[in-house]
Amino acid sequence: MNMQEKPVPQAGLLRPALVVFAILAIVTGLAYPYATTGVSQLLFPREANGSLIEQDGRVLGSSLIGQQFSSPKYFWGRLSATAPMPYNASASGGSNLGPRNPALADAAKARIEALRAADPGNTKPIPVDLVSASGSGLDPDIGIAAADYQIERVARARNLSTLEVARRVEAHTRRPFFGLLGEPVVNVLALNLDLDGIKASR
Repeated sequence: MNMQEKPVPQAGLLRPALVVFAILAIVTGLAYPYATTGVSQLLFPREANGSLIEQDGRVLGSSLIGQQFSSPKYFWGRLSATAPMPYNASASGGSNLGPRNPALADAAKARIEALRAADPGNTKPIPVDLVSASGSGLDPDIGIAAADYQIERVARARNLSTLEVARRVEAHTRRPFFGLLGEPVVNVLALNLDLDGIKASR
């Protein structure tokens, strides 16, 4: 006698599928996001909220995203290839220009000319991170050599001693993690805001 399997009613398949969907929606759509948000706010509130830099109750920027500075009295950060304006966080990305692309060389030459014009007496070699863009276009930091190159110009423009400006650079230098991972870097926005505070405090 041939036994034929009875078809499973559609309602019998739909119910467990809906239950699994509801459980996954609750776990991945509600429980997990709220749990990670709560833990991050509890343990790392500043980082979780964007590492914002505030002054007098106003948000001036983030320590994770660079800003455009062109005045001689400010330290200048890395070039940014984001459009339609520099350091556009919604359009993060590099120039994607190859090493033989003339546009890459032209951008570097233009930055070198601007640096020389702003500080004609400075004969130090110009560090590469002052004439090249980062891969994200949002880099907020420069290397120690890039900061040192600009100290005399900034000190002169602000009528400060180079020693005082150098101390501010040192105060905003972030050292490698455990002394091993990464390179020493200086946060440009935090440093410039600190220098503005010198004048305000006087």
